[in-house]
Amino acid sequence: MSRDFGLWLIQYFHEIADTYFLVIHKVQETKAGAVPECLEKSLHIKRLLLDRHIYEYIRIDRCVQCEYSRICEYMEESMSELLLESVKSKYGAVAESTLSSDHAGVKAVAEAFGYSPEELTSIPAGANMGLSCGNPTATAHLKAGEVVVDLGSGGGLDVFLSSKMVGPTGRSIGIDMTPSMIERARANATAGGYTNVEFYQSTIDQIPLPDASVDCVISNCVLNLAPDKSAVFREIARVLKPGGRVAVSDIALKHELPKAVAESMAAYVGCIAGAIQIDDYRDGLLAAGFEHVEIVDTGADLNAYAKVENQAGCCSPAMDAGNPLQVIEEACCTSTPSSLHEDLATLLSQHDINAAVASVKVYAIKPSAAE
Repeated sequence: MSRDFGLWLIQYFHEIADTYFLVIHKVQETKAGAVPECLEKSLHIKRLLLDRHIYEYIRIDRCVQCEYSRICEYMEESMSELLLESVKSKYGAVAESTLSSDHAGVKAVAEAFGYSPEELTSIPAGANMGLSCGNPTATAHLKAGEVVVDLGSGGGLDVFLSSKMVGPTGRSIGIDMTPSMIERARANATAGGYTNVEFYQSTIDQIPLPDASVDCVISNCVLNLAPDKSAVFREIARVLKPGGRVAVSDIALKHELPKAVAESMAAYVGCIAGAIQIDDYRDGLLAAGFEHVEIVDTGADLNAYAKVENQAGCCSPAMDAGNPLQVIEEACCTSTPSSLHEDLATLLSQHDINAAVASVKVYAIKPSAAE
């Protein structure tokens, strides 16, 4: 077998695994279909990517080096990496676009999810790209001198608003995994003359900050994109001081999505398919050690995203028709609809997303040392 094996569809791996791994490597007590059955049970994303025509290149030799019991773990890691790269590419295209509060549609989206016109005009216009699903700074109750961290800070919208609240003796820190978003945020900070803000490039499941160093963690429509949300919850608990708080705006599910939406890559990078149910969100925070967890449905209309001209859902860049994971960065927000835009627009037109999906406010407290 060649060292690199190009698989058109990931489900072809099932046949390869059953044919080669179970026979050549003499796994005891095997049965036909064991690998696909195991994959179905272990993957958090279930069949999200299995029905998409995606070029996924699997290094067969890497799988062979693992024990059979580790094949599913490897596949799960590959899926997560694939999702993160897709999201990173999408947001990279948005960061390099000209979207800002100077565009009426972008400003309208932010106002629809709780930002006042005064707030939007008080910060650099380029910090807002119409990607919000709430306003966490309005519910974080920030005080002068506090340290606040924004997970998935984008162009710095909530970081800049928070910086005014914590004042010169406090710090407002942004974490984002996309290099071009970090560049845009830092440029906005320089243009705005901010001296108490910092931006770091990192995924939000590995926050580059010391233990117990933060008073408040905020986030805006980002946690739904994290493949491993439990890891994110644990990291939030780690960096918060005892008694520290969480004030997050996010997308969560009221009940299961329609199958066509749940399995769509377009819906995932459009901030829908990666969301978890409200009860699971609550349970995840409790399992990470938080208390006083509250998740409130704001009742906001998610169709507000359509106010941004030539976009559906979160601003998603075009995809190469030959390879749905190849992003055409300059195509974002142009007058020419992309295949991904069309796919997501079709899904939204066929399903009442507001019936299953909610914009939520999330609150939680890390227990104090005394408790």
